[in-house]
Amino acid sequence: MKKMTLYALLVVFIVFLSWRIISLFTGEKGEEREAKPPVAVQVDSVYYTGIKQTRQFTGSIHPLYRYMVSPKVSGRILRIHKRIGDWVDRDEIIARLDDAEYEQAVIEAEANLRIAKASLLEAKSQYELARQELDRVKSLQQKGIASPSELDATTSTFEAQSSRLELANAQVEQREASLKSAQIRLSYTILKATEPGYIGERFVDEGGLIATNSPIVSVIGYEKVIVQTTVVERDYALMKEGQEAQVEVDAYPGRYFPGVVTRIAPMLQETSRVAQLEVEVDNDSLILKPGMFTHVRVVLAEKANVCTVPRDAVVNHNGETGVYLVDVEASKAKFVPVVTGISQTDIIEIVDPPLQGLVVVLGQHLLEDGSPVNVIDSQQ
Repeated sequence: MKKMTLYALLVVFIVFLSWRIISLFTGEKGEEREAKPPVAVQVDSVYYTGIKQTRQFTGSIHPLYRYMVSPKVSGRILRIHKRIGDWVDRDEIIARLDDAEYEQAVIEAEANLRIAKASLLEAKSQYELARQELDRVKSLQQKGIASPSELDATTSTFEAQSSRLELANAQVEQREASLKSAQIRLSYTILKATEPGYIGERFVDEGGLIATNSPIVSVIGYEKVIVQTTVVERDYALMKEGQEAQVEVDAYPGRYFPGVVTRIAPMLQETSRVAQLEVEVDNDSLILKPGMFTHVRVVLAEKANVCTVPRDAVVNHNGETGVYLVDVEASKAKFVPVVTGISQTDIIEIVDPPLQGLVVVLGQHLLEDGSPVNVIDSQQ
């Protein structure tokens, strides 16, 4: 009796287990046959437009040129004609030094030159007399009247007067050179601008003693300015002279000044691995001031009328870069592998394949190729 009961329980268990397995199997198949719910996504259009690839750097503004006005002689400052911010033309007088000592040196040099010239006239006169006497003695000697010793003495006298004449000529040249030097030193007491520009700094005041080569003022020219910045090694190969740039300063936020890359250093600094870069900017309005901090955007590449999509549309799916195109009629998303090009802040170039229509910009992480979608209004 017990064996029959056990046998019956075993049969019931096997039947129950078989039913359970069949029900689980048929239940999974049914779930697979159920349609997946659509994924809510936001979309945007594929655009054909121009695009620029840029890099942003920071730097400082420098004048196109800057030089110091310094005296070549020491002395007391009598007058400074310019103050900070004043405009100066080329060769315009900026400052004067006390020139009494240097004027006196010119007067002495002129007097010494007059003495040397007088000595030269005397030497020329003596030379002529010696030459005439030598000619007379030679004529007499040929007639047998003058002795050879008289000819020798006359010849020696002539040669001595010739040497004296050469010495007198050399002394005149020396005195002329001394006068020229004294006049040059006198001219150094008047300091002039070598190039037009604005007075940037003033270092001394009138009445003070100043040593040789000590700066009095600085002159800057900034109708054009140079923005100096640095480029890291990663971007160095992308930089070229002639590339367009945009410069922004904190003093005028939102205003961009066009410039051009004019200089790229041929080497990178070993310690920082950066290279110097210069951007030239027209500054006709003179509102860009040397010393200002700048943000520089350099255009590395530019294309017109290319296929672009929003940057958010580009995703990585199973190791491939692509976008989800939306079939509006079928309400499905199709994954399309793409090759990207240059990019801006908000858009990116699609090099291949050419695209048309709408792309998913929000909700891609929930999608698979062929997933149903429900396009929602991005304004909601």
